[in-house]
Amino acid sequence: MNYLLGTDIGTSGTKTILMDTDGNLIAQDLQEYDVLTPKPLWAEQWPDVWLQAAISSIKNTVQKSGIPAENIRGLAISGLYGGSGIPLDERMEPVRPCMIWMDRRAEAETKWVLDTIGEEKLLEITHNGADPYYGYTKILWMKNNEPENWKKTKLFLPPNDYVIYKLTGEIAIDYSSAGNIGGIFDMNSRTWSKEMMDKMGIPLSMMPEKIVESTDIVGGLMKEAAVELGLSEGMPVIASGIDCGAANIGLGVFESGIYAAAIGTSMCAALISDKPVKGKDLIVWPYLYDAKKLSYHFAGGATAGAIVKWFRQTMCQFEIEQEKAGGKNAYDILNEQAANIPAGSEGLIVLPYFMGERSPIWDSDAKGTIVGLSLAHSKAHIYRAFLEAVAFSLRDAMEATGENLGEYILLAGGVTKSKLWRQIFADVTGYPVVCPVHDVEANMGDVMLAGIGTGLLSYEDVKKWQVLDEKIMPNKENHEKYNDYYKVYKSIYQNLKQDMKTLTKLS
Repeated sequence: MNYLLGTDIGTSGTKTILMDTDGNLIAQDLQEYDVLTPKPLWAEQWPDVWLQAAISSIKNTVQKSGIPAENIRGLAISGLYGGSGIPLDERMEPVRPCMIWMDRRAEAETKWVLDTIGEEKLLEITHNGADPYYGYTKILWMKNNEPENWKKTKLFLPPNDYVIYKLTGEIAIDYSSAGNIGGIFDMNSRTWSKEMMDKMGIPLSMMPEKIVESTDIVGGLMKEAAVELGLSEGMPVIASGIDCGAANIGLGVFESGIYAAAIGTSMCAALISDKPVKGKDLIVWPYLYDAKKLSYHFAGGATAGAIVKWFRQTMCQFEIEQEKAGGKNAYDILNEQAANIPAGSEGLIVLPYFMGERSPIWDSDAKGTIVGLSLAHSKAHIYRAFLEAVAFSLRDAMEATGENLGEYILLAGGVTKSKLWRQIFADVTGYPVVCPVHDVEANMGDVMLAGIGTGLLSYEDVKKWQVLDEKIMPNKENHEKYNDYYKVYKSIYQNLKQDMKTLTKLS
């Protein structure tokens, strides 16, 4: 039997799985870490944190599996959207921490792009607009604010491509990672836009020359890396790409016309299509499969699972201590309590904008908000309102994408562990929800891409894998109730929008 590895470098942790070529999960390992937030709305990470987590998770997975190195035939590595990418000097050493997708410091650069180049030109070439979310505005921020670091920087590499370089010695970038930088990538020709880079003063040499499909073999493991990981020298390492796209691959999405939401720390809710949508409210980049034809059109929350984790860490010390003492998982306790609260949390609504917001509202000043509190509300009410907030955010993203989203939505990520949350998503959106059998979506996608890239698997082979569970149908009564709450959810933001901007200035 042959085996394949899939590693996903996420925002808050790196996970590796090992599967056989029949789609059976053999072993896995997770290494966790935190995001650096030195200032409000800043979010960055030193790349060696990602590298060491990837090395540890791969090594531990191989050891846990007990599979001989010669039977493990390939590894694909996906990663979080690395924003600007890691700025590297001429020795390929990091110049500064990588400004990740969550970072929203580049407001002045966004305004300059809109005033100087214009949104119409951006959409024509890149199919994307201007916002601090995009990597190219973060690159411009570094150019404008850190001239010494700018002088030192010779190349920008996304997190997964940096780790691949460290393991293989080969430099490349996949189409999804290149396209997600926005502003400097031509979605029509699927290559770097020299015109846009010249206008912005970003040298073409700062971007990897080699752009590859997510199923391409970038290189083989170098001897030193192979020894450290317990794998064979020369074992193929496959490109993969942005992790939310890899999650869709893990759900078996290889065709146009399917809507899927990958919800982890953040939420990426996307329609996969062979017909580009040039809408300023959506983020568009080449898909991880058939990248020159298929595009990933997404909207989604900057914070999703992150706000629930924040609630647990900030408000639930009692439940955490119970868990540490050998009791139930803190999330399980909270879910059990929230399940007894009716839809709408008895008049509570949360806006999940804890790090500003990207598509579809594009507002760095948007704030996390709890509206409707009374002395009758409990911790369980507030927790349920947090779950509902992420579901409202998904509904907002779906409406921004369009009406023809298919008969059901695919839902992947850590949220699928909660039976209550899955039902809330179905009830809020009104769509049947289908989740994966295993909570390994991006990693599963990596394994599939590794199998296709090495030739051990075909598209037809992976389509046969049992990856999806049964449909979760929406409760009609709850959906009607949520329709009313959703209108209030939308209204609250519009009514508080100016006050949120004022709070930004005051703070």
